[in-house]
Amino acid sequence: MKVFNVTRYRVFTLISSVVLILIFWAYTMIIAGGFNFGIDFQAGLNITVDVPAASDEQAIRDVLVDYSPQVQTAGDEGGRFIVRIADDSKMDNFQQVTSRGISETLKAKFGSAKVISEEYIGSSFASNLATQTIWVTLIALGLILLYVWVRFKLNYAVSAIAAVFHDVLFLLGFIGAFQLEFSTATIAALLTIIGYSLNDTIVIFDRVRENSRIVKDKSFREIINLSISQSLSRTLITSFTTLLAVVAILVLASGTIRTFALSLVVGIVVGTYSSIFIASPILLAWHDRDLRKTHKAVTGLAHSVSSGSGSAASSSKSQANAPVPVKQTADEIADATVKRARIKARKKKKKK
Repeated sequence: MKVFNVTRYRVFTLISSVVLILIFWAYTMIIAGGFNFGIDFQAGLNITVDVPAASDEQAIRDVLVDYSPQVQTAGDEGGRFIVRIADDSKMDNFQQVTSRGISETLKAKFGSAKVISEEYIGSSFASNLATQTIWVTLIALGLILLYVWVRFKLNYAVSAIAAVFHDVLFLLGFIGAFQLEFSTATIAALLTIIGYSLNDTIVIFDRVRENSRIVKDKSFREIINLSISQSLSRTLITSFTTLLAVVAILVLASGTIRTFALSLVVGIVVGTYSSIFIASPILLAWHDRDLRKTHKAVTGLAHSVSSGSGSAASSSKSQANAPVPVKQTADEIADATVKRARIKARKKKKKK
């Protein structure tokens, strides 16, 4: 099996991701003027209508195109639809005018149309929905952090969450930059991608943990490259087969579901990328930082032992026998260092 040196490109990939995310968000907030929120996050009117002659949702959308509606099928019998229209703050008596206009337009096109019910949703409800969405996403990320922390270690958990945040920020930036409609379908896509990306990351981290216990003649960087290479075929095949289904939805579907499918396509690609080029390099950086701290502690311990020996010969011997850290995790290095220091301390006591 060929081992790919993935960590070699960690600086380039991290910088590239940060730059792209900043560009997307800067364009969204400065040039585009913010996200294109759908009617799910705006005040508007919900109207349930019976239109027996309408074949499907798209037929209703085509007729009511001037209202920019969101249309859903209601029930299993067919012919009943829920039409949602965003509130036009410039229009007086929005509810009455819009309801009458929709009824007249549908009757003119299909001959028979009956308004079953109508409900106006205020701006406060839309604002509460947006707030609840943010809290749900943050709670989900917190639970994911706790799960990975329990199953692995804190460094694994932080690396996985960093990759998930990367995916969320990238996908939101993409949606905002291209002014895709931000709706409840977008939230569903975000939560789906969080789970998908995390699954890829966990597979790789599980292989890293396993190889750290088995492979004793390689550095942690080499173990990460080995683990990614071993799981690369599985990751790519899974992503490719998932993309086939999602692309089919993107091509064949219509309406809001197409935006959902496009978000999934981008999210799957970015999630696969982050599992390989974001999560693992962050884990390596955390390990290298712990390794430097451990080496510093070892150097200080060796210096204190040599200074208390009372002779140059003893100092030279102590430095010659200084512990050589194994090429594994920082925890293993620390354990080995402590054991060797205790052995040396016992020997010195016997000599005295």
